[in-house]
Amino acid sequence: MDLAFVWACLLAFAVLAYVVMDGFDLGVGILFPALDKGADRDKAMNSIAPVWDGNETWLILGGGGLFAAFPLAYAILMPAVYTPLIAMLLGLVFRGVAFEFRWRTVRAKPAWDVAFFGGSLLAAFSQGVILGAILQGVAVEGRAYAGGWWDWLSGFSLLTGASVVVAYALLGATWLNMKTEGALQAKARLIAPWVATLTLIAIGAVSLATPFLQAEYYARWFAWPQIALTAPVPALVAVTAGALFWTLHKGREVAPFLLSLALFVLTFAGLGISLYPYIVPDTITIWQAAAPESSQLFMLVGAGVMIPIILIYTGYAYWVFRGKVRDEGYH
Repeated sequence: MDLAFVWACLLAFAVLAYVVMDGFDLGVGILFPALDKGADRDKAMNSIAPVWDGNETWLILGGGGLFAAFPLAYAILMPAVYTPLIAMLLGLVFRGVAFEFRWRTVRAKPAWDVAFFGGSLLAAFSQGVILGAILQGVAVEGRAYAGGWWDWLSGFSLLTGASVVVAYALLGATWLNMKTEGALQAKARLIAPWVATLTLIAIGAVSLATPFLQAEYYARWFAWPQIALTAPVPALVAVTAGALFWTLHKGREVAPFLLSLALFVLTFAGLGISLYPYIVPDTITIWQAAAPESSQLFMLVGAGVMIPIILIYTGYAYWVFRGKVRDEGYH
């Protein structure tokens, strides 16, 4: 068994699970200023209240798995993105504290609304910046990071940061369209086409820029015969985007959210095409960064037990709190 490849797949799954699950509740926070104060904001928060903290389990699994299964990659990548990583964690802290405290005050609720929005925006933007910083490559000398404190900051990383923000906003809008009704649902339906358009523009901009970051990226996307395998990805993105706009126009509730998730899956597949087989772009492969096989096998046993448990309790939570959220609760 190729344990390094298995662990790479597990980490990719954990990151994707985090993005699609925590993405929509971060998106709700990003959209908060566009929602009416009072009942609509309360309903929006109630729609994610049962699941938002459980969604972040996958972030812990991804970070811990990287440290345990690919310690060399962890040692190189973390110093390269310390600043946006700390910003992301601070955003998640502010967001989590605001989530708990805004229910316990009336006078200070507007301040906690700002903290909830600001934390969500900062966390989402920082995640995109981290992605861009890794994609554009990091300086490596021997087995250590050799770059500077601000190497992560570039036009491309700012582009990916903004792209993640608008993409999460799309997930948030389609989630509220699915989980609410009345004025809040109408507002979500009004916002969704706009953020969907911005998301597609962002996907196009990042997709056009990425192949020109490194020659290896260009070859993976455009050289023959790789192009025969990669061409279906943008084609599927176009089909999915068309279906998304059609379902939004028809007033569907569940389909737009699922199609938005499909866009994330397809863009994540594109990211995998660009990076594989490297975990530190075009410098260190997943096999070069892997922990000893005995360690990977030991951890794989634990992961084989814990990941199904996480999936079961996550699925159960979503099932229990299925349906619409209204003033009196879930129905």
